[in-house]
Amino acid sequence: MKHLLGIDELDKAQIMAFLDKAQSYSEALSKGDWDKERLRGKIILHLFFEHSTRTLTSFEMAAKRLGADVINWNPETSSLTKGENFIDTIDTLKSMIPDAIVMRHADYGAPKTVAARSGCPVINGGDSWREHPTQALLDALTMKQHFGKIEGLNVTIIGDIAHSRVASSNLQLLSKLGANVRVIAPAVLMPQKLPFENIEKFESLADGLPGSDVVMTLRLQKERMDRALIESDAAYFNEFGLTLEMMDKFAPKAVVMDPGPLVRNVQIADDIAEDPTRSLILKQVANGIPTRMAVLDILVGD
Repeated sequence: MKHLLGIDELDKAQIMAFLDKAQSYSEALSKGDWDKERLRGKIILHLFFEHSTRTLTSFEMAAKRLGADVINWNPETSSLTKGENFIDTIDTLKSMIPDAIVMRHADYGAPKTVAARSGCPVINGGDSWREHPTQALLDALTMKQHFGKIEGLNVTIIGDIAHSRVASSNLQLLSKLGANVRVIAPAVLMPQKLPFENIEKFESLADGLPGSDVVMTLRLQKERMDRALIESDAAYFNEFGLTLEMMDKFAPKAVVMDPGPLVRNVQIADDIAEDPTRSLILKQVANGIPTRMAVLDILVGD
């Protein structure tokens, strides 16, 4: 593997290679014992054309844990503001010969365009509503650590399925690893086609939640909607917001996950998001470090 552009390009063995390496880094981090010079002398260039907290920060921490140097390029202070186009910007930056590029962009497939021109590994930190592969990997790592497996788990994803790159990558990864995946969303936020035919669709929590082992909520991706598809946040929460009461009623044994950012009391209520026995949300955040260390190790390490 030269790049990590999407889960769609990975087979089960490649996914497991990332997850096994991520688990080894998770264990090493807990002991404070790992190769801190693994990427010494490497320069990782972060090209984030969209704002980020979890992904950008954890990629930077992952790189520095492995001894790499990091450059966080800022589009708002770049020559893009002077009229330079995207391709000329990429060609300029690749001419400086970074050892890897981690990028996020609002355009569908932008990381693939960069990978074709870069000459170095490109890692997709999220493109449009297409894919967010490292988020799916860290989500899978979190499930595997909690349950000891992924195959056979009943995973339910609630929210804006149509516009979510997290949903896209998770639906593919979880299906490839043998989980039973279902989605719950209002019709206007449900894609016409899902990546695998065995993914079940539901339009209510009462129908879709029963039997779940994992319930993952997603925020409304308003920045990717052509128009307002939801009457109001309150109306959405009343019908699709996840609460402790709904979990106790329909999925009493399930844990809850959310890739963030949390828009509280829209996709998820405070009571379940902060439940110390049911919520794996902060564990997901923590697992971003070993997962992205694994990706950088496999793609950039000699």
